Amino acid sequence: MDEYSRFVDWDKMDVSAQSQDTKELTCTDFHELKQLARQGYWAKNHSLRAKVYHKLISNIPCRTVTPDANVYRDIVVKIVGKRSSSSLPLPEFVDNSLVPTYCLNAEGVGAVRKIILCIANQFPDISFCPALPSVIALLLHYSKDEAECFEQVCRILACNDPSKRLIDQTFLAFESSCMTFGDLVNKYCQAAHKLMVAVSEDVLEVYSDWQRWLFGELPMAYVARVFDVFLVEGYKVLYRVALALLKFFHKVRAGQPMESDSVQQDIRAFVRDIAKSVTPERLLEKAFAIRLFSRKEIQLLQMANEKALQQKGITVKQKRQNVHLAVHAENFKSEIVSVKEMRDIWSWIPERFALCQPLLLFTTLEHGCSLSRFYSHSEGHEPTLLLIKTTAKEVCGAYLSTDWSERRRGGNKLSFFGTGECFVFRLQPEVERYEWVIIKHPELASAGPETENHAQPASSSLSSSSVPSERLSPFLAARHFNLPSKTASMFMAGSSECIIVGGGDGQALYLDADLNHGRTSHCNTFNNQPLCSESFQISILEVWGFRDTMNG
Repeated sequence: MDEYSRFVDWDKMDVSAQSQDTKELTCTDFHELKQLARQGYWAKNHSLRAKVYHKLISNIPCRTVTPDANVYRDIVVKIVGKRSSSSLPLPEFVDNSLVPTYCLNAEGVGAVRKIILCIANQFPDISFCPALPSVIALLLHYSKDEAECFEQVCRILACNDPSKRLIDQTFLAFESSCMTFGDLVNKYCQAAHKLMVAVSEDVLEVYSDWQRWLFGELPMAYVARVFDVFLVEGYKVLYRVALALLKFFHKVRAGQPMESDSVQQDIRAFVRDIAKSVTPERLLEKAFAIRLFSRKEIQLLQMANEKALQQKGITVKQKRQNVHLAVHAENFKSEIVSVKEMRDIWSWIPERFALCQPLLLFTTLEHGCSLSRFYSHSEGHEPTLLLIKTTAKEVCGAYLSTDWSERRRGGNKLSFFGTGECFVFRLQPEVERYEWVIIKHPELASAGPETENHAQPASSSLSSSSVPSERLSPFLAARHFNLPSKTASMFMAGSSECIIVGGGDGQALYLDADLNHGRTSHCNTFNNQPLCSESFQISILEVWGFRDTMNG
């Protein structure tokens, strides 16, 4: 066919989708290149795609000393020797990953293992990189020889642009990416996430497969289209496509019984057979229709998850803890929620805190109905979980990202603070979660005799620069969520007179100082269902913290 056909089995390739029209790619403008990649400009011309890959990878900024094709030619014989390519053992850092054959011929299949071993020799700092076999196998389709493929993969691995993340090479980076993906699913694929919680004992175990869906299970025609855009736009594309895959899985399988005893296996099978239900074009269209966080925000979330893992000593691969079973029945006792209900709440919280167990900090049954005691028992803990049971047997609550001690920044005035990770929820009479809360009606506090005068204008909200750097929450201000600057950091509020926990669209939950009464704003409805009664009497109130399961 062409000079890039050495490792290709053309009987496996969809030749009908290939165009022999001579095309060139001359544009260098990033935005134009991004559009061409998304449109599949070079997808139907094998030779053009090979040339584009070579050009894009050649432009990746790398370490000064990055192994090239000549290095491969020098070391391959010493490393491989006379051993059969098929019998070559894989290094531990690929973690028994699938070695996809895609549309490779016998020579190409053997070349994958040879290149992996040579990379292991040249990159001793790689400790965990399960995506590597797939990347090598894919690039071999578009390489003149093994040495050229080796050089291109080395450039991807040796990228030294801190703003351009490509392939995870440590377990810490990989595991935090799985947690980040779980956080994104929780935000953008709530219906699918609800299904995962219902059918899986360990949701993070399911989400830890996300890179395998892309670099292992996805067919050649699909992974190549993903890689086209990935080389232009970077790591964020991978999150997009994985989220789209999960959305399609939920749509196609919704209401159907699982095909196996494991949803993990069902998703893998769905991705392998995705051609039965979704085209590559439709998959990318769905992926880019998701209004995802910015690259900066995702990077902040990734860093927060890495920090949480480091603090718990999880930096190398180990037997996974069932994080979503951290709520152990024998250790948990609440007068408001059951173990199952607490596990449901645990499935909503950011992944880095799902590594912890709930710790009861305050309950009105033991500590009385005192707002000052509420504060004294809750301060010093971040985040916290607020649970309320009304005399009408309604159960609602809130996940609160910020230490209540932040309220003191406003002196005696009602002080607003918190981050975009806060959310409110209802458990009885029906389960529902409502996220990205923000207080838009501070005048709710006017029910207290003096509170209205205490309410600060929204412009006095806490700025991101005043949040200590050691805090785990990456969402330091409401601006990360394209919210008006006037309402920045208005997610929770507290004074000696009251507590307010915000809810989107002008909704808020207000608790009196005696912790006996509460109310919601008159427009506080979600799908025509109120969070709880507009005015209610509190039967029991509990505050829970998060206890590190590894460090006590």
